[in-house]
Amino acid sequence: MRQPAHLTSRMPVSTVFIESHSDRALRWSWHAHVHGTPTDPVAQQWLAATLGVAPEMLNLGREPRGRPYLGPPHADYDCSWSHSGDGLLIALGHGVQLGVDCERVHARPRALELAWRFFTPPEHDWLAATEPGTTRDRAFLRLWCAKEAVLKAHGHGLSFGLEKLRFAETGEALALVECDAALGAANDWSLHEFEPAPGYVAALAWR
Repeated sequence: MRQPAHLTSRMPVSTVFIESHSDRALRWSWHAHVHGTPTDPVAQQWLAATLGVAPEMLNLGREPRGRPYLGPPHADYDCSWSHSGDGLLIALGHGVQLGVDCERVHARPRALELAWRFFTPPEHDWLAATEPGTTRDRAFLRLWCAKEAVLKAHGHGLSFGLEKLRFAETGEALALVECDAALGAANDWSLHEFEPAPGYVAALAWR
């Protein structure tokens, strides 16, 4: 699995490249966002500006399950966004299938209970072995973001089942090590974990 360099942004609005190759480029952007307000207009404005077109000319649609997509002439790009707390995270990639998720870091007293219900047994055991409190809360959110990012890229979202893919920590990074056949081969997926802003964790997954 490819592991791009760790990138962290402290700016309230930022655009950061993750990878840039002749056939692929991935980037994310963090925006202050009022909770409860629509996210699509903000995403459309940033995507249009990044792709060099007027927002009203951007061919942005939704699949039946709600996954956003870009139509011609930008059908070779993929996009995803996630909001939590007072922030909105938007991702754009060329020549990839991607998904992104972010979560505001706060106390998760039911982390182990939720992991037992929705994660795999090895993931629950990994969380149980972490120090209770902030360390465990953050580990839980890292797993949640990683899983949701892959499932959003796949297009079915959480309804597919969080237990149908398993992550394990390799060094300081999470990697997908096992998943349902519908998701393809686990080693086809790459994961980038990062902090889009202070007090938040996020994951971008692609293949």
